[in-house]
Amino acid sequence: MSVQKYFVRDNMKKAEIDSYLAGELKKAGYSRAEITKTPLGTRVVIYAAKPGMVIGRRGQSIRDLTQVFEQTFGMENPQISVAAIESPDLDPMVVASQIAAALQRGIHFRRAAYWALQRVMGAGALGVGITIRGKLTTERARYERYRDGYLPSVGDPVLKQVKSAVVDIQLKQGLFGVAVRILPPGASFPDRPEIRTPGEQAPEQHPEAKAEDERETEEAEEAANTEEA
Repeated sequence: MSVQKYFVRDNMKKAEIDSYLAGELKKAGYSRAEITKTPLGTRVVIYAAKPGMVIGRRGQSIRDLTQVFEQTFGMENPQISVAAIESPDLDPMVVASQIAAALQRGIHFRRAAYWALQRVMGAGALGVGITIRGKLTTERARYERYRDGYLPSVGDPVLKQVKSAVVDIQLKQGLFGVAVRILPPGASFPDRPEIRTPGEQAPEQHPEAKAEDERETEEAEEAANTEEA
């Protein structure tokens, strides 16, 4: 199998697993899952705002997920662990799911959007953008955008530092889409230079941004090793 086909198949399987977990664990504030192959099996780390709901009573939910991963997705010896999100209000997947849940309860879309803006900015984000699409007020579908803070739209730093997520939800009016983009604290951009006095140290990078950089480095090293093999 060529390298290209291997990565395409691997990413397709990861997308299917992520879609399944997003539907099954939406009440637990599911954010993302990290899947790593080890000599002993497959290690799966699930990040959620409410880890207790993912684990279940006496670990029953974990055992059910293990069975699904083995039978449905063909994983070899899946080892599942659950990690809590440090700041759920800074995770775009959690925020988009909360907005979608509010729309399901009948809350007006503008009220849900402004509530989410206040929560995200109150958590220390540099900027946030929310887009809601669907039949908002009439039978014709349209979209409305809500922004606060500093949120650039293009450029390489945007691809690396701006986090985004999209959640679809079926309502009585039709299909709605909620897109959330968040610029986390500690992000640096070329068009926003910092002026420091001599001897002043650079500010420490935000933990989530640092973890994202480390994860990208690991993926690049894995790709390089696969090509060499």
